[in-house]
Amino acid sequence: MAQRHLDPADPKAGPETVPVAGDALAAYLQAQATEFLRALRQHRETGGGASNSSASNGSAPNGTEESIDAARALRRSARRISGTLHTFRPLLDADWSEALRPELAWLSGTLALEHAYAARLERLLAALHRLSGSSAFPVEATGPAVRSRATTAESRPKRAEPEAASGPHSGSTAERGHLTVGAAKAGALLERQLTLARTRAHSAALQALGSSRFHAVADNVAVLASEVPLTPAAATADLKPLAAAAEERLSDAVAGLPLITAGHPYNAAALVHGLSTDTAPQPQDAPWHQVRLLLRLHRYAREVLHGDEAPVDVHLLSAGQAMDRHRDAAEAASAAASAARTPRIAPATAYALGVLHADQRHEVEAARFAFQRAWRKETAGAP
Repeated sequence: MAQRHLDPADPKAGPETVPVAGDALAAYLQAQATEFLRALRQHRETGGGASNSSASNGSAPNGTEESIDAARALRRSARRISGTLHTFRPLLDADWSEALRPELAWLSGTLALEHAYAARLERLLAALHRLSGSSAFPVEATGPAVRSRATTAESRPKRAEPEAASGPHSGSTAERGHLTVGAAKAGALLERQLTLARTRAHSAALQALGSSRFHAVADNVAVLASEVPLTPAAATADLKPLAAAAEERLSDAVAGLPLITAGHPYNAAALVHGLSTDTAPQPQDAPWHQVRLLLRLHRYAREVLHGDEAPVDVHLLSAGQAMDRHRDAAEAASAAASAARTPRIAPATAYALGVLHADQRHEVEAARFAFQRAWRKETAGAP
């Protein structure tokens, strides 16, 4: 990546005052395109996610560890190219960038579905096991794809378990009994539904990787690796105003969030929607999901500006991890609610799924609380 040197004649010059020229944008896009092509080659060499591994070896049933890593690298580079094209689109050929950006988003989303379903299943089964306190069903090891999605969740503090509780404030033994009885059947129902969804997502990913649409995307990325279609003004343009605009959009979106409500440990209003028969997405979640996307665009813009020497912003990293946990918990709660709407299930099963849904909505609130704390520290430390 091109080096950017300070002007020694200007003693006041610093990282915040020296413009970042368009060659930094070209270098970043070329690096991500090269990473995309490298991951694509690795994905093909390792079987492209074909079902050539057995579940008995602890790997994901629909791909080897190498192909899973390659697919993850494909998604990562595709997201960065797409996000960079969006943030810095005034400096790029408009027709070319507007045509490539949605195709990269399609590819990234298609490849992510299979592993998202696997991670969701593991999360829900682990929560059922924790809530019921029973070993009636094991939590399956679903391979590195699931572990990668759950790495941020491992770092959060665990809530105290009500084990061996006694006295007037202990949990009801009857309620725990009902939950234990229904937990095994609820886990089996979730496993059937999410495994079927994962299998369909795997088939869709294989079809996408073999389609003419994907080959067109790969061809465009290969061209990008050698030549970036910048506008004539990009050579002398400063990238910082566009990166600052992305940060401002993020700040505006966060300003619209109910951070005061998120500052409380429990938000009862967040559970009302999930207890109804309405199958529409939780209305409170959409603004938070939008903030997560804008936070990602802001992070990519920082990578463009600073290159490999981008400083690590701990508070920004914590906010991003909180938003990832928010997304995972919200999707898991939606899956539990969807399973609870299955016709003719036993009351104990429905009860277990209701408890599971409430638990995941509590996780959503915990993630919002963590984001609120991280964001306030980020804004307090801003110059």
